[in-house]
Amino acid sequence: MPSKFNALIKTTAALVLLMLALPFNLLVVSTAYLWSWVRGSSPPIHPTGQPQRILITGGKMTKALQLARSFHQAGHSVVLIETHKYWLSGHRFSRAVDRFYTVPIPEHDPSGYVEALLNLVQQEKIDAFIPVSSPIASYYDAIAGERLAPYCQVIHGSPTVIETLDNKYELCRKASALGLTTPKAFLITHPQQILEFDFQADGSRYLLKSIRYDSVSRLDMTRLPCPDMESYVSRLPISETNPWVMQEFIRGQEYCTHSTVRDGKIRLHCCSRSSPFQVNYAHIHNPAIDAWVETFVGALGLTGQISFDFIQAPNGTVYPIECNPRTHSAITMFYNHSQLAEAYLEDAETQSSIPITPLPSSRPTYWFYHEAWRLTAIKSWSDVKTRLTTLWHGTDALLQIDDPLPFFTVPHWQVTLLLLNNLRQLKDWVKIDFNIGKLVERGGD
Repeated sequence: MPSKFNALIKTTAALVLLMLALPFNLLVVSTAYLWSWVRGSSPPIHPTGQPQRILITGGKMTKALQLARSFHQAGHSVVLIETHKYWLSGHRFSRAVDRFYTVPIPEHDPSGYVEALLNLVQQEKIDAFIPVSSPIASYYDAIAGERLAPYCQVIHGSPTVIETLDNKYELCRKASALGLTTPKAFLITHPQQILEFDFQADGSRYLLKSIRYDSVSRLDMTRLPCPDMESYVSRLPISETNPWVMQEFIRGQEYCTHSTVRDGKIRLHCCSRSSPFQVNYAHIHNPAIDAWVETFVGALGLTGQISFDFIQAPNGTVYPIECNPRTHSAITMFYNHSQLAEAYLEDAETQSSIPITPLPSSRPTYWFYHEAWRLTAIKSWSDVKTRLTTLWHGTDALLQIDDPLPFFTVPHWQVTLLLLNNLRQLKDWVKIDFNIGKLVERGGD
């Protein structure tokens, strides 16, 4: 009963706060529409070849919206899809989206998911399939890609590649075999392995990470060894069928990257310092990270969207801490770049060998509702200045003058309906993620 009561209070409070923000949001969106009408919409860029029809998955996520906007601005047509659970995606109302469909949840109905994609590719005469995958869906998108390849371009890796890159332990093994720097990593299939590990002789601190995606445990930064280690590891669901990795903890600056690659060549690349909850992005040129990624994707001849998290030690050495073989939200830094579509679609022979990166004029991206929530937890004047500086010098990833409606429909349609559904079930949640467009829940997607 107490947990249901807490869920009731928390969900109701969140809905009240969104209602209070509603008039402000309406004012912003109405002003954007008025300004866009006075100024006139920006004409689409004519693609270098024939306009194409692009199928993009992950319709609830901002990164899918960004890709849709970029392809639309380049003169292409976008078909956006999501699973049935997220039929309420606020991005379906974007002017960049020509058609919106829902499909089965891939992990619940793999064959149904693949068949639905195949039917859409044939029905909509799709030219390119670009999955914006969730961590769980990226493997199923790889399986689907093999079925779709005879009918359209597939900008995604094979199932084997996705499994390897998504595995934090295998990633370190693969990179080490290529002579690249990696943190020490140990495969853990039983808690006793941790208790028997000689931390004193090893001399390093470690973090435990689930190899299988877990939206809650991934936030746990407990460092080993710790005083209550036996109690701590006994609570973790580690087993041979659910292995974890014990990865060396390295002090330094954390970075995140996104790269779009074709046949081992980087076509598009961005890098940003990491931020809490990954909702602030500002491009930075880091030669050590760029060289590491170029060597890795080139040696493996990868195709798809590859994202890394790195730690750069004080001596400049970079260490990969995980790879996500899918689109990164840092792609929002390309909001004003006219060549994103070319980087995804053009043949290697027709594109420059130098990857495109965010423009020098690109402002850091953020999500207003995340920044507003942070203002409720300020502890000093310094915190206030940091938040205000972010708002003043950056740009909201959802709000675009020519396409303002998603800025309204994500919080006041998509997130609101998700909260109302949880309220109806008295179901708890951990946090609201306006970037990914979902409620983060224990055991959730």
